[in-house]
Amino acid sequence: MGPGKAELLAAIESTGSIAAAGKRMNMSYRRAWLLVDVMNRSFSGPLVHAAKGGRHGGGTTLTPLGQHVLDQYTKMSAAVNHTAQAYLPLFEGLMSKQVDENPVDE
Repeated sequence: MGPGKAELLAAIESTGSIAAAGKRMNMSYRRAWLLVDVMNRSFSGPLVHAAKGGRHGGGTTLTPLGQHVLDQYTKMSAAVNHTAQAYLPLFEGLMSKQVDENPVDE
């Protein structure tokens, strides 16, 4: 589980579709579906439930486990980012005083 898979889960949650989630992330449907398949097989149960299309339409939802995994990953990521902020001042004295703060676009 990493930031890309968490982003995919969040996109599936908000769009209700693997295809739309993949499109939102500039990812092919096949790539999104393969990532969902890996996540569904990697945890103790599936994270995503995809209903087949047809006359009544399909739809994709996060399972309760999928929602829990996404929530826990989001909390972990926020905690890591908060902790990392405390270490950034350690680099201030190590930085060059001649750094161009407005780099030229190449």
